[in-house]
Amino acid sequence: MASLPLSPLSSLAGKRLLLGISAGIAAYKSALIVRLLKQAGCEVRVVMTEGAQAFITPLTLQALSGEPVRTSLLDPEAEAGMGHIELARWADAILIAPATADLMARLVHGMADDLLTTLCLASDAPKLMAPAMNQAMWRHPATQRNVAQLAADGWQLIGPAAGDQACGDVGPGRMSEPEAVVNAVAHHFKPTTLAQPSAPHIVITAGPTREALDPVRYLSNHSSGKMGYALAAQATAQGARVTLISGPVNLPTPQGVERIDVETAAQMHQEALRLAPQAAMFIGCAAVADYRAASAAEHKIKKTDDSNTLTLTLVKNPDIIADVAALPASTRPFVVGFAAETQDLAHYAEDKLTRKGLDMIVANDVSQQGQGFGSDDNAALLLWRAPSGTEQLAAPHQTKNQLATLIIHQALSLLSTPLLEL
Repeated sequence: MASLPLSPLSSLAGKRLLLGISAGIAAYKSALIVRLLKQAGCEVRVVMTEGAQAFITPLTLQALSGEPVRTSLLDPEAEAGMGHIELARWADAILIAPATADLMARLVHGMADDLLTTLCLASDAPKLMAPAMNQAMWRHPATQRNVAQLAADGWQLIGPAAGDQACGDVGPGRMSEPEAVVNAVAHHFKPTTLAQPSAPHIVITAGPTREALDPVRYLSNHSSGKMGYALAAQATAQGARVTLISGPVNLPTPQGVERIDVETAAQMHQEALRLAPQAAMFIGCAAVADYRAASAAEHKIKKTDDSNTLTLTLVKNPDIIADVAALPASTRPFVVGFAAETQDLAHYAEDKLTRKGLDMIVANDVSQQGQGFGSDDNAALLLWRAPSGTEQLAAPHQTKNQLATLIIHQALSLLSTPLLEL
């Protein structure tokens, strides 16, 4: 087995990790995960579902972890020593590997019918999971809805990978290899300021644009840039290399993100078309002004006493997201657009998705109080193109950081799924 790089794993030293194992054939990989975590200096306690014990024995995992393996919510000995609440408090992080489709569905609905799901509800620790299932189960709309909800609830998903499966199928759904899982856990404890060279490059636009009318006035909008900046932060947290093309906002640059400041739609358009051909994904989250002055006045426009009106001649700005989507297939990234609407959200979003040739769109109703421009919260409707037609997911009212996690995970899952290439 190839040796793991030492520097990322050093962040695991002294950490207390609760490893949950559910009932999948990939449970055999869990033994190596325990061994790698222990080698990195991590304390590991294992919790197994009843079904998991049919694939790998608690004795094996106890020998590797050096700790008793918990299997029952109603274990008298466990309750007398370290009960489920104490175990939940003990963990610096919870990792479930493998996570089956059944377990993911139960977690989405907040069930606590065994020790593992109870611990997940009782713990405030960060939570990660490595899904493992048949490729058809992974692509099923119910599973994808559950994936999106888990991401919104704060779970970090590791994989799954694509390839040969134990059932004989080939496709996405197989559990990530133990080295990749352990590296993801280490990355969580010690976020890197720079993504690895092999990481996908994601270009994101954010904030408003300003279109000058004269030296002191301009056309703009109420966009704060918070959603785009949250997307940049979450994409970096997922290991992507992120370039943020930002209009004028009062926000700090997320750690590890390259930021390019622009002011006008034309400047943003120029940077977008320069960067997009080299990117794996382009997310157009900026609120770009649709029009600009045909020519900005050289001096301040004066108010006149003989007229109560002022006539301005406006011309259309370039359509950034449409131009990126129209790039040649050899250089075109996966394109995610945004739609801020005040009515008929699904209708206008699907129309924009089709008309502009996007792969995915995030639509939100900016007429609703407490969400959208300037707010820390948002709700959205996600739509994407699939072989069977347009699919959608309604994201309820939540913080923009939570929504950004859901959007990035959904976009990355579509990017990495061969059958969804269009």
